[in-house]
Amino acid sequence: MKLDKETTFAVPLEQKPEHESVGSEILSLLKGNIREYAMYIALVVIFVIFTIATNGLFLSPRNLINLVNQTGYVAVLAIGMTLILIIKHIDLAVGFVAGFLGAVAAILLMNGMNVWLVIPIVLCCGALIGAYQGFLVTVIKVPAFVTTLAGMFMFRGLLSLVTAGTGTIIVRDRTFLQLSNGFIPDLPWGDRLEFHLLTLLIGVFLVAAMIYSQIKSRRSMQRYNFKTSSPVIFGIKLIMLTALIMGITWIMASYRGLPWTAVIVTVVLLIYNFILTKTRFGRHIYAIGGNTEAAELSGIKVRRVTFLVFSSMGLLSALAGILYTSRLASATPTAGLGFELDAIASSYIGGVSVSGGVGRVTNTIIGALVIMSLTNGMNLLGVDISFQYVVKGLIFILAVAFDVTTGSRR
Repeated sequence: MKLDKETTFAVPLEQKPEHESVGSEILSLLKGNIREYAMYIALVVIFVIFTIATNGLFLSPRNLINLVNQTGYVAVLAIGMTLILIIKHIDLAVGFVAGFLGAVAAILLMNGMNVWLVIPIVLCCGALIGAYQGFLVTVIKVPAFVTTLAGMFMFRGLLSLVTAGTGTIIVRDRTFLQLSNGFIPDLPWGDRLEFHLLTLLIGVFLVAAMIYSQIKSRRSMQRYNFKTSSPVIFGIKLIMLTALIMGITWIMASYRGLPWTAVIVTVVLLIYNFILTKTRFGRHIYAIGGNTEAAELSGIKVRRVTFLVFSSMGLLSALAGILYTSRLASATPTAGLGFELDAIASSYIGGVSVSGGVGRVTNTIIGALVIMSLTNGMNLLGVDISFQYVVKGLIFILAVAFDVTTGSRR
């Protein structure tokens, strides 16, 4: 077979090198994953600004522990809110559900009930409240916005009702107070050291688990011929993550150790991350968020999944109420005010798409840290609460606008 001039194969004059330079690859990764990395960049910038502005006070061990405890209840709410937003619903009642159930826990403890009975009772009440709202949304077909807005009014009223007689309800149970104010105990021989040994060992374990997970994920991607970063970039990533984990661990170990709040939030995070990434239920959540009609036609029981997601949100609202009441050592008539806004903002800053179907609970935790770091830093600087709301509102709208613009480009 003869080939004429028009059909001859052309050889490009310049060929793209097989391996990019490290700098070019980093820029390429940032450009291709800017939506994923933006929240981490924002968190680093916030930490740097407040550390300089407070002459290092922001990064002091005591303040970082305080920041972790402050973030606990918001992070728990934001994890549940992430699932709600992925399936394109919303829950405006979570704040006052948390405040009301926190007050219920305080009343039960004040009446002498054992703390290990109070906690499961309150959690069950939260799940029932979530199931009630899920029933209205899935069976009665009341829009989630209307259902949860009504719930916000109802539970705000109930909170005022149960605290009307005494006002602030003081909690004195030491075990309950340890949930948001206590630290994990050290190993028996750790008393001889100047740092919290068990916390340091946990940090080493987390680093080992992180490295193993990253290497396993990379090999899995290579096995199926997915694009992976170069060994140099991969190594830099591991070094940075190791330095971050060990740095935070050392700061905590040099103070009083790992707070129980961090343990509780980590357990909740691991459970929900496993559900979303490793189970059929998690895949159904993403499918419903991506296209509800297509999910229904493919055999997914949309109503059941939605009902369970709302029940889960109620459960986590109860846990958030417990953590908040434990932290303040009291239940107040204003508990829960604005919690839902922090949870929603944390989810969107963490990368949940406004169009649904996209979001990760691991990133939501970063979003919660962004919100609470702003609050903590501005409190240290003595910024008026009015300006704090303005700043958080601006960060929120920037996060959503960024999602919309990057989504349209994709």
